[in-house]
Amino acid sequence: MVSSQLQLHHYHTGRESRVVTALTLLNKHLFNYQGQVSAALVLGGVDVTGPHLHTIYPHGSADKLPFATMGSGSLAAMAVFESKYKEGLTRDEAIELVTEAICSGIFNDLGSGSNVDICVITKGGKEYLRNHLQPNPRTYTSSKGYSFPKKTEVLLTKITPLKEKVEIIEGGDVMEECHTYLPLLDQLPF
Repeated sequence: MVSSQLQLHHYHTGRESRVVTALTLLNKHLFNYQGQVSAALVLGGVDVTGPHLHTIYPHGSADKLPFATMGSGSLAAMAVFESKYKEGLTRDEAIELVTEAICSGIFNDLGSGSNVDICVITKGGKEYLRNHLQPNPRTYTSSKGYSFPKKTEVLLTKITPLKEKVEIIEGGDVMEECHTYLPLLDQLPF
């Protein structure tokens, strides 16, 4: 959505969009929904005014910082940035620092995934380093694999363990059984 609006802005003005334009569009959209979109974002880019890094919160507020983290592992990652960040890092030093921060998030939070992906944004473009590091590789793979006949769709797998055995006895008077349980209802807390 924002990408298409930035492209229209580029066509209308005849020049490249600024990072602050994308920031404004995202802020406005998230503010209109008052947190219902539940998107916590890190926005980075380089434009004619230089490099920018912003955090955008679900309610539409934003920060501009030299380093940023968002998500469930962000506190552990932020601890690494706060202790080791310095101005003037080289590209390789920055990648090493970001890798260490992401690994800290992975190892200190169960919801942070298991591999490190890095995106390096420069004035010349962007470079994706997919699976830059895999600190928690998959250790077990089935030797048999999974094979399904063609045109088979697995929509739901549900396993329900049996907790107790229920025995049904036919016969008897239903009304007698109901009268047996009526005094017990008076003892319930509600």
